[in-house]
Amino acid sequence: MLLRAQPIFDAFDAIEKKNPRVILLDPAGKQFDQAYAEDLAQEEELIFICGHYEGYDERIKTLVTDEISLGDYVLTGGELAAMTMIDATVRLIPEVIGKESSHQDDSFSSGLLEYPQYTRPYDYRGMVVPDVLMSGHHEKIRQWRLYESLKKTYERRPDLLEHYQLTAEEEKMLAEIKENKE
Repeated sequence: MLLRAQPIFDAFDAIEKKNPRVILLDPAGKQFDQAYAEDLAQEEELIFICGHYEGYDERIKTLVTDEISLGDYVLTGGELAAMTMIDATVRLIPEVIGKESSHQDDSFSSGLLEYPQYTRPYDYRGMVVPDVLMSGHHEKIRQWRLYESLKKTYERRPDLLEHYQLTAEEEKMLAEIKENKE
């Protein structure tokens, strides 16, 4: 089963705006990531074309500006991939989530994985919130968060550090993390 060209072209002929960003969900496309979501969040209009089962008539590609994949696997259709991309993109649009800056600390936005987070109570079944977070000392909390982000990234996704520009402070912290691992 393939998406036929004619219904897709008819839909495009009915669109008033003639230069939209058109994203074709395709396992052979460029891999979707946070930077791409940030790029899409700047767009005024997006169109997603989702193949199903075998995909689409190749002539549809003449309408496409971007071919995107979520990863190295195949779904039965592009609908779930489109929803994932839309969710990752829409949350970056100002006023969609509470504080405009809140997504800047998220994993992948800064280039590092996000630091651990805690809620109340302070002590739950013997597991306590790190004292520094209860201290009210903003600089020490910032340093703890940065250290923990670097540590988590180094332990779980060291590949992210290959493309990340470390500051002098981060280089020192990362050296300490590596030393403590030995």
